[in-house]
Amino acid sequence: MSKAFASQADLADKKITFEQLSAHCWAYTAEGDPNSGVIIGDKFIMVSDATATPSMAQDLIARIRTVSDKPIKYVLLTHYHAVRVLGASAYAAEGATEIIASQGTHELIIERGKEDMQSEMERFPRLFRNAESVPGLTWPTMVIGGGNPAKGEVPGKLTIDLGGVVVQIWHPGPGHTRGDTIAWVEEEKVLFSGDLVEYQAGVYTGDAHLEEWPATLEALRALRAEAIVPGRGEAMKGAAEVNKALDYTKRWVETLFACAKEAAAANMDLKAAMAHTRKQMDPIFGNVFIYEHCLPFDVSRAYDEAKGIKNPRIWTAQRDQEMWASLQA
Repeated sequence: MSKAFASQADLADKKITFEQLSAHCWAYTAEGDPNSGVIIGDKFIMVSDATATPSMAQDLIARIRTVSDKPIKYVLLTHYHAVRVLGASAYAAEGATEIIASQGTHELIIERGKEDMQSEMERFPRLFRNAESVPGLTWPTMVIGGGNPAKGEVPGKLTIDLGGVVVQIWHPGPGHTRGDTIAWVEEEKVLFSGDLVEYQAGVYTGDAHLEEWPATLEALRALRAEAIVPGRGEAMKGAAEVNKALDYTKRWVETLFACAKEAAAANMDLKAAMAHTRKQMDPIFGNVFIYEHCLPFDVSRAYDEAKGIKNPRIWTAQRDQEMWASLQA
């Protein structure tokens, strides 16, 4: 029997945790589902990653309202993927007037946002069970430039004062996508990384830049964060735990890409490349959340990059199914 496509068989609700990490920073996590971060100032609130649907966002808003009645003025899109951004419209009623994204993320929404929305809705039926509440693509109202500190470039940086807490937002370099954006609360040493960092969950690399990703992780390590809200997995507290999450993500990326380069050099087909990769990845990561969901997309992208395809190919619902079928044959 072939495996159910992507996460179509994952229909059980996850346990949600809303926890305070510092004086102004909170983490909203759910057992391997996409995380969100919340920064609560004396004047305004910022949400990092909007959730998959407006309906889902209402749960996060309700939890925020148990600790603050300040307006949620800012929503940060750490990247363009549908499970992160399509809930943004729910925050308008809570005072949101600015949706922030990097230039790279804005370009990716233009280039492939429509295809990504359809693709992800079919991959994640539980997360999009209220898809009718999504009004359409989410567009940023504030676009910031970028740069790669690992290469000595000066990044475009947006600094926002929420009242009593300052948030720095910038693009630290390519990794999970070419437009990844972080939120950094320097005074409290809390990092909101989006999917640049994961812990004990699948690291989705279907739209990644694998060769550059490790250097971007090292740029984040240089911040010396003492707490991190990763894209998936539990919030990590303490410098040692933050480094554990960075190391976990780096090991996934480097192991995956090394296997892909070996498969490409041997001129394997995609199914053989998957089997070759599993020999290395399964013993290390095989028991983590959404491992089986991520790996087919990851191997496909890693093999492409190893073959010299620098810009990730656009995933469509049709391409998803064709790839999945080829690996099940």
